Amino acid sequence: MAAHPEAARMKLYQTYASPFPTRVRLLIYAKGLEVEIIEPPGFHASTEAKGDYLKINPIGRVPTLVLDDGRALPESEVICEYLEDAFPQPSLRPADPWGRARMRLLSRICDFYVVMAMVPLFNLSGRSRRHWTPEAIEAAAGKVAEALGYLEEYIGEDGYAVGGALTQADGAIVPQLVLASEWIPSVFGARDPLPGLPKLSAYWRAIQADPICGRLIEETRDAIAGVAAQAKARAAATAT
Repeated sequence: MAAHPEAARMKLYQTYASPFPTRVRLLIYAKGLEVEIIEPPGFHASTEAKGDYLKINPIGRVPTLVLDDGRALPESEVICEYLEDAFPQPSLRPADPWGRARMRLLSRICDFYVVMAMVPLFNLSGRSRRHWTPEAIEAAAGKVAEALGYLEEYIGEDGYAVGGALTQADGAIVPQLVLASEWIPSVFGARDPLPGLPKLSAYWRAIQADPICGRLIEETRDAIAGVAAQAKARAAATAT
């Protein structure tokens, strides 16, 4: 039986390959909420239209949380703040104002610097390899490493992003490190940037031992592999 009956009637529209819903799932898992998770059509390597999902979220992005009364709430950070307010225990916010500010800063760095640095590589991955150039890949990978350097400046040194316990910042950071340290080197042959970032490397080693973050990391890895297989199959079908 759900600890929060109203949560059991909520729905999270999301995809596992997108880094943004990951921070929402962190809260759902940590708080033990039995939210229905739905993957809408039309994302990543899919050729489907988004269809009725646009009626739920006209912005057309994921995630969207639909409450038990049918109201829909988009944008991952907003959803996280709602879940913290609606289901305050256990809290995924640091207890003190400075810790909360650092949590929000790390999430903001992910959204405004790390993700934006990855956009050129996301775009390249969806194009034929004949459009790839070593110069473009090197430049884009360098921007990702530079953005990760900003996280290096502010990341915690006690095994978590802030302090010694899970916070919303961990949900923002872990999918970005899967992408930066595993996906980019695997797809583009670029160097893993983490060895040059000792604090972030130590964090990455430690956070994988946390059971909730470990689950999020595996979900992200599996989803990336699934999107790659789907894209490969579509390319093969087009070629024939």
